[in-house]
Amino acid sequence: VSLRQGAELPLHVSTSAPTFSVEIARVGAARTIVFSRDGIPGVAAPIPEAAAAAGCGWPVALRLPVPAEWPSGYYEVVLRAADGGGRYVQRGKRTAEATCCFIVRPAVPGATSKILLQLATNTYCAYNNWGGQSLYAYNGRAGVQGHKVSFLRPPASQFQQWERALVAWAETHGFPLEFAANLDLETDPDALAAYRLVLSVGHDEYWSASMRDHLEAFIARGGNAAFFSGNTCCWQVRSEAEGRAFTCFKQNYHLDPVFQTRKFETLSTAWSHHLLQRPENQLTGVGFLWGGYRRSHGQFMDDEASYIVHRPDHWIYEGTGLKRGDRFGGKDTIVGYECDGCELEWRDDLPFATHKDGTPKTFEVLGTCPVRWHPDDVEWYEKWEIGRTGAACLGLYTNGGTVFTAATTDWSHGLQGNDAHVVRITKNVLERLGK
Repeated sequence: VSLRQGAELPLHVSTSAPTFSVEIARVGAARTIVFSRDGIPGVAAPIPEAAAAAGCGWPVALRLPVPAEWPSGYYEVVLRAADGGGRYVQRGKRTAEATCCFIVRPAVPGATSKILLQLATNTYCAYNNWGGQSLYAYNGRAGVQGHKVSFLRPPASQFQQWERALVAWAETHGFPLEFAANLDLETDPDALAAYRLVLSVGHDEYWSASMRDHLEAFIARGGNAAFFSGNTCCWQVRSEAEGRAFTCFKQNYHLDPVFQTRKFETLSTAWSHHLLQRPENQLTGVGFLWGGYRRSHGQFMDDEASYIVHRPDHWIYEGTGLKRGDRFGGKDTIVGYECDGCELEWRDDLPFATHKDGTPKTFEVLGTCPVRWHPDDVEWYEKWEIGRTGAACLGLYTNGGTVFTAATTDWSHGLQGNDAHVVRITKNVLERLGK
């Protein structure tokens, strides 16, 4: 999933073609090709029955070192093969193409930037149904939901959909970034000490207990975090096979072997579940139980997907010209498709967190937008209040370090659309917390 500059990259490939080609490109503000090679011998390997959970076990087709001059970032691998049209026909050229990806981490953390973007690689893997199963029933074989997924299979990246817009904006506006995978927060916590700010962007849904432990410790020591993401830290996962797979039983938590032990700290279900006693609000300020959908899953489909401004004198709004009650981000539908919130009470037409749901005492609600869960997603949870409408809650708290949350998966759409208010707020956050 990720490796440091100077490490060796192994590519495991199965193909029916006698030879294939490889192209590797770093993808950010631009797509820059850094390596290409033709004529690599191909081997057709079988697909194991349990590939989705246990991996493919394919042979290594190519090994190459990651040069020190390859910048930290997201790298796309394009594999291509072609033939002359079949064994006996020899007419009509046939081509095939597939992609995979990896992350390059800096050999020396913090050498080129004090801002670390940890990509939502656990979420990529959770939705990947290659081999027949994902952590979802809708795209699983026979409509069956899996509970374990492996990284050792062709991936289904979501980088282009979520993180790339922020990466491209940052790289062209004077905010260099260094990159890591979700798993790196779990296995290499010492690297966080080199940074001032850790970013989560887009759909960062699946977190292990160790990931949370290490980031929360970083914040307690004075480090900052910015969640330009929604549905963040929704489900607890447990890494297996030395980080090559992870488990999450989700709403079927009673089938998790941990449930039988009654030691619920690592139960692989929603972080907001009462058995865990550790709602994601304690980290991000907000959570999905008090959030929901907008412009998705049939919720608020015809309503403007924008934030209503509260407390415009706060520093995140500096230079925006926004006033109390103004809306922003609607042009690019920045509020959606999944959003996080907190329990609110209203006084003098201003929202305040009740702090009953784990939201920190210093959390300030700076923007809201109504959102709602789809009933199919929540009625498994016995403490769900049926019919509740929540609110996406843009906000911030300080507890050692400062934590900002945009509380929506689609914040980066505003950067892609060059929304002046989204751009300025993002700039304010990165300048204030990242330097």
